[in-house]
Amino acid sequence: MSSKLEQLQAMVSPVIEALGYQCWGIEFLPQGKHSLLRIYIDHADGILVDDCEKVSRQVSGVLDVEDPISNEYTLEVSSPGMDRPLFTLEQFAVYAGEQVKIKLRIPFDGRRNFQGILRGVEEQDVVVLVDDHEYLLPIDSIDKANIVPRFD
Repeated sequence: MSSKLEQLQAMVSPVIEALGYQCWGIEFLPQGKHSLLRIYIDHADGILVDDCEKVSRQVSGVLDVEDPISNEYTLEVSSPGMDRPLFTLEQFAVYAGEQVKIKLRIPFDGRRNFQGILRGVEEQDVVVLVDDHEYLLPIDSIDKANIVPRFD
């Protein structure tokens, strides 16, 4: 996780948790005037639009005061949804057995994209089974990871 994301996480997580939600993860997509700060929240009872609105108002106030992002950006608060993004080793461990899609920052074994069964974690690596081959992907090299929803 980049230091900017760590700073944002440290700033907003206590606010989100004080409201009774879990800060599932944060994405910051810097794109000049069209930058996007996306915060995923979760709760045992699920997330409704009202929940996102409540968290957005509180987090927005903290971000306005602390001003951690120097240029303009859009704040988006969302539930993780069915194609739940995974950010931490703990999250990967919980979803072992699920189908996942993983994109790496830099190629590993000649490829950046992996889709297969999440086997779990080993130390700082995410273990994924793709076409009968097990890959150990370092958590620090993962750019994006999502659960592939099942509709059975």
